[in-house]
Amino acid sequence: MSRSADPLDTFLLRVLETLINERSVSKAAIRLNQSQPAISAVLKRLREMFNDPLLVRERGQMIPTERALELVTSARVILNETARMLAEPSNYVAATSQREFRIGAADFMIATFLNEVVKRLRSEAPLTRLTVIPLRGDLDYEAALANGDLDLVIGNWPNPPPQLHLGVLLEDDVVCLMGRDNRLVREMTQSDYLAAAHIVPLSYSNAHRGVVETHLSSMRLSRNAVITLPFFGMAPYLLSQTDLVFTTSRHFAEYHAKFLPLAIVEPPVPFPKMRFYQLWHEGTHRSRAHEWLRQLFTDASRHAQQKIGISKPTKLPPVKQHVVPR
Repeated sequence: MSRSADPLDTFLLRVLETLINERSVSKAAIRLNQSQPAISAVLKRLREMFNDPLLVRERGQMIPTERALELVTSARVILNETARMLAEPSNYVAATSQREFRIGAADFMIATFLNEVVKRLRSEAPLTRLTVIPLRGDLDYEAALANGDLDLVIGNWPNPPPQLHLGVLLEDDVVCLMGRDNRLVREMTQSDYLAAAHIVPLSYSNAHRGVVETHLSSMRLSRNAVITLPFFGMAPYLLSQTDLVFTTSRHFAEYHAKFLPLAIVEPPVPFPKMRFYQLWHEGTHRSRAHEWLRQLFTDASRHAQQKIGISKPTKLPPVKQHVVPR
């Protein structure tokens, strides 16, 4: 049966259960780390699907209908059975495992981060293989996570797919990286920034534009992109003897500024923080091997932050993302 022929999935059931438990769209959105409009849209879809209002307002409260109470009982059974079916045996042993993990990522991961991942991997799971797959336009990473071709995806798009699980690795400031002799090091207005010659990473796809482009578009601003590169790692090496500007995360900028004659300048545009995260599918959520893998990336991120002096992530308002409690 095709996905389109099956109108119900575990995400919808999880939203239904949370709505009935919380009896509030806003509280359900907070619990699921979703936006309120997103949960309202799901509630509308559920109402149409079951031909029932499910939640009705009465004396200032949202009260579940009789049909909703029947449905949530069934939903809980299905969710529990799904979790049981997907759970792996608890005897996963990293030290002796010979499996391969495949990670989808762009090259915005700095060397110290990946170095820590590999160091821990070689120490704790020496027989395990790791393959990093570049994210590109012809790769459907959601399908790859669903069918097992990828185990994790490392991303930083403002609006990751809500049906995937998400774990934050790092929240970081947006800064401008440029050569030390660039005149904009001394002073840079918003007009200067927009008119400057920019290096811009090639977007993974139209649906996954980066934080910088998304925010500028929301302000109806555009920058002067004169160099477009397929790899983030190329950009720092083009800055030192040119007038080019590269807008990136602070940890990426600080790492490269240690080795190259570069300056880090605060942008005159009030960008939101960049949020880097790992994404995974419901099918591997309770896998002991994948839990170990996700913890490996979480620990490596913390270690890399400490090594390059990045402060601990702050609590941000939820963006459109889905974090399901264990």
